[in-house]
This record gives sequence, structure tokens and C-alpha cells, in this order.
Amino acid sequence: MADRMADRTLVPVHPLADRWARLAAVADDTGGAIGLDLEAPVAAVDLRVDPDGTGPAAVGAAVGAALPSGPDTWTAHPTGLALRLGPDEWLLTSTTADPEEWEFHVDEVAAAHGGMAVDVSAQRTSVRLRGAAARDLLASGCALDLRPASFPRGRCAQTLLGQTAVLLVAHAVDDLQIVVRSSFAGYVADWLVDAAGEFVLSPVSSRTWETP
Repeated sequence: MADRMADRTLVPVHPLADRWARLAAVADDTGGAIGLDLEAPVAAVDLRVDPDGTGPAAVGAAVGAALPSGPDTWTAHPTGLALRLGPDEWLLTSTTADPEEWEFHVDEVAAAHGGMAVDVSAQRTSVRLRGAAARDLLASGCALDLRPASFPRGRCAQTLLGQTAVLLVAHAVDDLQIVVRSSFAGYVADWLVDAAGEFVLSPVSSRTWETP
């Protein structure tokens, strides 16, 4: 009986595990102009708290760094990122915490200030997009102004990529993170690989993305 139960143990599988090889091949196909990497799952909570109250400061102290105060911005804390998604909403991630512990840790502090935190760890996955042509690729399917002066490191934005909603996070001129709901991750991965095909024969970026 014990052996049969062990056989039924659920093993977590990355939402894009079946596309890993296709994503990894893009770097070679484009001569390094575009690199696509899967990112490991992280603990994540959606935080809602009054931005004008003491909640943001208290949560920031609890996670180890002040939460971002500007719209569509992110800051780093010791184990992850804090991204401001709306006037009273933040996404807080941790690469080291257990999802349940992370939710309890943040929610306990937020609740004391009239807020709340909900575990959304399994809701999203992310792909890291790097390379000289990274912004060119995104610009072919995204309406955002992706010039580094308008979208530098420290910025994030909820937008459409192709036909699905994503969260874009700027880490550097040639380093961006695409966060997408797990149920749409396959579409985004396929879109990225297909769009990268345009750079196979002409891997050099057609634009000059200058650091602001």
C-alpha cells in the first residue's frame, strides 16, 4: 500500500518544461542577439494595503527593504523583488521562502495595518529575455515605449505581448523579465520563439538601444 501511495506523489513541473529546449536554442539560432531562459518558480504574494497608511513601511521593514513608491516601479529586497502593480497593490516575490511561509509572513504584517496578502506563487511563471535585440523583439508585439530612457532598470509594466497580458520587468538595457500567468505561458513562449525567427538571418539589432 505504501509503495502504491508513493507512486502517486505529485512532482512539481515547470509550466514551460516542454518548451525548454526550443527556448534555449534561440541563443544559438540568433548568434547571441536574443537569449531566452526559463526562471525557477518563486514564492509570490499579491499585497493590498493602503498606500497612504503605515502598511507599506511596515511590510517593507518585514521583508528587508522599502516597497517601491512610484507607479510601475520595482525594488529589490534580500530574497526577491517588490513590484508596484497599482495604487494599493504590490507583487512581492522570494526565491528562498516557502510559498505558505511567505504568505503568512507578509499577510501577518499587512493585516495589522488593514491590508492583506494572498499567495499567487502558482499563478505566474517567467521567462528571462536577454541580448542586444531583446527590446527589438518585444517591440514587435508590444505597444509600450521600450526605449531605455522611458523603460530603464527599475521599471515594470503590465501590458499586452502579442495577444496576452504580461508583466514586463526591466533589469537592464539588454535584460528583461516577462512574467505571465501559467495558463498563457505556452502561448508567450511560442510567440517569443516565433518572433525570434526574424533575427536568425539578421541577428544584429536594427536599433541602437542606448543606456539613458
